[in-house]
Amino acid sequence: MSNAEDQDSTRRDFIHYAAAGAGVVTVGAAVWPLVNQMNPSADVQALSSIFVDVGGLEPGGQITVNFLGKPVFIRRRTPEDIEAGRAVDLSDLSIDRESRNPNRPGTDALDANRTMDDEGEWLVMTGVCTHLGCVPLNNAGDFGGWFCPCHGSHYDTAGRIRRGPAPENMHIPLAQFVDETTIQLG
Repeated sequence: MSNAEDQDSTRRDFIHYAAAGAGVVTVGAAVWPLVNQMNPSADVQALSSIFVDVGGLEPGGQITVNFLGKPVFIRRRTPEDIEAGRAVDLSDLSIDRESRNPNRPGTDALDANRTMDDEGEWLVMTGVCTHLGCVPLNNAGDFGGWFCPCHGSHYDTAGRIRRGPAPENMHIPLAQFVDETTIQLG
């Protein structure tokens, strides 16, 4: 093989590599906007985590905040609420025995597995009936918790379904205390 043929081969290889590289960059530039448009919008990302000040909430009080388009109940339970919730045996929960708590995954529906703190004073739940998505009424129903008047679902003081057509306990969102008076949702 002559020196001229070696130069032709090297030049041809370079042209092939350069064309392939340019093609990859061009395809990437064309595909990126299509992929990027599937990411959540800025307003959705901004709402994916919110902070709620609960410093003024007295025992027995509840506030409702909007998080990801759904109501979230934040209840500061009284000693009586805690006692009533902790007195329920798992065998009494015939409809749903799962905690539905991503903060404590894979746990049963005992009261201690549904509250934010070990003492059981703070309960945070998505305020949506698991039957058809209605918003249950606070401090109502046969078990002192919530009652969904649309179809008659009764929830206890820990948000567990006790009677009615709802198939699951009210769900609990990801939540944590960031300081003594602020809860972060999401």
